[in-house]
Amino acid sequence: MTRSIEGLAGGWVALVGAGPGDPDLLTRRAVKRLEQADLVLYDALIDPEVLSLAGSAQRIYVGKRAGRPAMRQELINRLLVRAARRGRRVVRLKGGDPFVFGRGGEEALALVAAGIPFEVVPGVTSAVAAAGLAGIPVTHRGTSAAFVVLSGHAATAYAPVLDTLAPHSATLVVMMGLASAADIAERLIAHGWKPSTPAAIVRGASTEGAEKWIGTLAELGVAVDESDSDRPGTIVIGEVVRVGAMLEEFVESEQDDESGLAAAR
Repeated sequence: MTRSIEGLAGGWVALVGAGPGDPDLLTRRAVKRLEQADLVLYDALIDPEVLSLAGSAQRIYVGKRAGRPAMRQELINRLLVRAARRGRRVVRLKGGDPFVFGRGGEEALALVAAGIPFEVVPGVTSAVAAAGLAGIPVTHRGTSAAFVVLSGHAATAYAPVLDTLAPHSATLVVMMGLASAADIAERLIAHGWKPSTPAAIVRGASTEGAEKWIGTLAELGVAVDESDSDRPGTIVIGEVVRVGAMLEEFVESEQDDESGLAAAR
């Protein structure tokens, strides 16, 4: 287990989860470590307001985006070790949670091997937050008692799970998978999932530009066009999506009622 670096003299590294995007969803410890930092190595999609919490700390972008040049993980590991050995307080800032598709485990192992004190600061993972902010519970009594989180980046990552998972046995949450949406849908239907299974795509869940699409598994493949297939988004597949649709209808009904009352006045 990692130990707290609170009050530790000399250099250290904090692997910090920035949550799903909204600065208000940062943990108190994440804010504290950013305020203490001398150096911040940050990923893509980190809100500028979150970075501003680091004050005058040096900031280096090390994010990875599909199909774009990126700093190799081995170099990131070396930067963390070198900076901490020089007595610097380093925050490795990642979207969501450091240990959910964030390569935090690789960095933790590198720090252990180098004898560098470090701490893991969990973040609110988009695997749950994206669905929740869109009104979709990943579990729901009588509907789904489990959920499976997958990386949709490559078929080698998701195919072994999808090909062996019993149809409708769990809610599926696919991260980084918009470009693979059509293949994922076809694969599930081929393995017994009903084409009418509810599905949703959530983009920018905690931002002002949040978008939500709700449809069926059969429609999922055509819901993402090539122009935005590399945008960040979360796919949710399962009966729980109906709960999100019901909540959306309720909110729209309430808004219509309020508009009618305002007009009547």
